[in-house]
Amino acid sequence: MRWTFLSCLILCLLAASPAIGQDPGKQGAMRVSSLAFENNGDIPSQYGCAGANINPPLRIDGVPPGSKSLALVFDDVDARRGSYVHWILWNIDPKTVEIRENSVPAGAVEGTNDFKKTAYGGPCPPTRPHTYVFRVYALDRFLDLPVTSAKKDLEKAMEGHILAKAELRGRYRKGPPSKK
Repeated sequence: MRWTFLSCLILCLLAASPAIGQDPGKQGAMRVSSLAFENNGDIPSQYGCAGANINPPLRIDGVPPGSKSLALVFDDVDARRGSYVHWILWNIDPKTVEIRENSVPAGAVEGTNDFKKTAYGGPCPPTRPHTYVFRVYALDRFLDLPVTSAKKDLEKAMEGHILAKAELRGRYRKGPPSKK
């Protein structure tokens, strides 16, 4: 009786503990961060339309083993239509740990954003502050998409191939450049 209770207790603890016996990539161990702003912090104006309109530096950690490529989507989640895409990239080398300020990783493909451009388009909310999200996906394959592909095309190509996902959120308000 004591052994059965102890066995059940151990099994329940193992089942409840997501860190034991599971793939760390499935645990959200992948992270994306920036030296320019904290998660849920204010995105400095230099990265938006009121400044230099360049991408901030991004750091990617914890890419799961077996990843063949990374993809990135940067969009305004407070846009009137639900999302406004500012930047999409795919076929980023999974060994990439940093996307430098104002750059695109070698070999990555930039898709078409909602500005109808294949480039970074910084935050530029019309009135009140908006929330912007950088989402990074670890994929089990490379994607064969033309540069005219938009977010919906990228999402369709990624279906069933996502090993892990991480996100970095920031708020942006148009105005005079802030110091960071």
